[in-house]
Amino acid sequence: MEKKISYEKIVKWIIIAISLFAVFIHVGNYTIFTLPSIMFYAWHLMIGMVLIFLYYPLGRKRENKSKGFIIACRIIDWILIALALLIGFYVVLNFDAYSQMMQNNQLTQEMFVLGIIVTLLTLESGRRVLGNVLPIIAIIAILYAYFGDKIPGLFGHRGYNTQRITLSIFSDRGVYGTPIGTSATNVYLFLLFAAYLAVSGADQIFQDIAIAAAGRKRGGPAKMAVIASAFFGTISGSCVANVVSTGAFTIPLMKKNGYRAKFAGAVEAVASTGGQIMPPIMGAAAFVMADITGISYAEICIAAVLPAVMYYVCLFKMVDLESVRFDLKGLPEDQIPDLKQSLARGMKLFVPVAVLLIMMIGLKTTPMKAAIWSIAAILVLGFLDKKDRMTIKGVVDGAVAAAKSLCAVVGACATAGIVVSVFSLTGLGLKFSNFIVQLGNNALIPSLILSMLVCAVLGMGLPTTAAYIVCATAIAPALTGLGVPVLAANLFLLYFASLSAITPPVAVASYAAAGIAEENPVQLGLTAVKLGITGFILPFAFALNPDYITFHFDIQTLMTWLSGLVVAYSLAIAFQGYVEKKITLVERAVYLGIICLVIVPNFWSSLTGIVLFAAFYGYRQWEAKKAAGAVS
Repeated sequence: MEKKISYEKIVKWIIIAISLFAVFIHVGNYTIFTLPSIMFYAWHLMIGMVLIFLYYPLGRKRENKSKGFIIACRIIDWILIALALLIGFYVVLNFDAYSQMMQNNQLTQEMFVLGIIVTLLTLESGRRVLGNVLPIIAIIAILYAYFGDKIPGLFGHRGYNTQRITLSIFSDRGVYGTPIGTSATNVYLFLLFAAYLAVSGADQIFQDIAIAAAGRKRGGPAKMAVIASAFFGTISGSCVANVVSTGAFTIPLMKKNGYRAKFAGAVEAVASTGGQIMPPIMGAAAFVMADITGISYAEICIAAVLPAVMYYVCLFKMVDLESVRFDLKGLPEDQIPDLKQSLARGMKLFVPVAVLLIMMIGLKTTPMKAAIWSIAAILVLGFLDKKDRMTIKGVVDGAVAAAKSLCAVVGACATAGIVVSVFSLTGLGLKFSNFIVQLGNNALIPSLILSMLVCAVLGMGLPTTAAYIVCATAIAPALTGLGVPVLAANLFLLYFASLSAITPPVAVASYAAAGIAEENPVQLGLTAVKLGITGFILPFAFALNPDYITFHFDIQTLMTWLSGLVVAYSLAIAFQGYVEKKITLVERAVYLGIICLVIVPNFWSSLTGIVLFAAFYGYRQWEAKKAAGAVS
């Protein structure tokens, strides 16, 4: 009797085949052949859409499914897959005709139909993988392009017909524009890099190193969560993925150690969100920033180092002071792994990361080539590791994991491409920027506050990449017009696009952590805002003082770094109200005053603040040691 092959098994094998082909087309494009940009993007979008319709089938959330309903859903899925293949292969096989269309700004009848189809496919793929928010924004953008002639005042325009809007979407200004281009050229290769690190056991190794390094300290589990999430967040690029992976272990451990549930979940949410602003990878949005600004990715990484360090130092100190407040101890010795053994196991993972940094920052190669060489290092070292050898199954599993991660990025970037095309067509981005400048009365600080609020609203429920693209298109010109350097303006927007993941009422990272912590999401989100407070202040600091994102080997950079660490420590102390024991309200006010002194771009003011911090903090430490000596 023949064994019947299930539908799920067939889909699994198709996904494996597409995942391996994705590796071939993306790695091959930078090693053995070079495709024209738009043709490469067409391959990328087609692969991404097919994967989305396979990984996120129609009706998957419906509980009661009849046989007829399942069959109908599968038919619709395969029709959509066929249409995605039709669009992709049309552009690839008729690339000269498609290029001519873009040059002439005129659609043929068949391209008009294909443009309508690709728009609908993009909206549906975005809805399946991201939810309703971004597709609704894209639909509103399309309606704005069509009916804008009926809007009076600043935001009105002459109006565009369906053909003109479709041309803009089905072009290198829309679904084949900068967002999907960044996903194709940079993001996928780093997703592949992260996937192979994970297959090599990075999550467990990073976790062991974090426990070995911080587990014995007071409040060890929470400190371990910060370290592990920072490690893992730099390679995962997704705060939610980081929360559910590392948080599944760290949140219960923190609760068991005595931390309140909302605090434990908030620590994980804040630490995971910080991975998107922590070099060397920083998630997909940083690659988009490099393309939008024309600033090299390596330069963006270097600029982001001090703000990211300040973010994590403040969080780490918040955790430490929470353990002081509730007298929380470290883990028992029998739960602490050996640090030397953990580092030895992690060597095969540290080498590829070192290769990545040396190539991007030292040799100044492109991120794509650096990622490919780093992936090669992972595979070679994995095959040479006798204790935990990389297998063919591991190679396939890494490709499949990268393909699954790609779904969210392609859904976000393609749908955001529709929004960007409308901004470009109608000039809405410039109008929005003018509106912010006018509302802020041409003053920088009010305009920065307005920009922060707009980012918070636009970022609700959106992945960081999509939120950043929309914000950068609409707001960045306003900030640069007011004198903020291009890099500082875009990092400002990236920070608030990232922090929307922990900011109520819609805070995806906080919600994910709340599910694991079994805590009210809003309460946890408010705690996360407190713990991540540095992230809300830093963007204003480097928008007003570019020294925070400038690195030189001089006294000014040294002073800036000292000031940054003082700001991080002082914020934690002022908000928690503890040093080695509870401090007075006057002392908390003094620490807030120290922050005001050191954060301004003035050498003597910063030096005064640093000296005051050393005096107040040093006194409390001396007092604690004296009390401990008297007790002993």
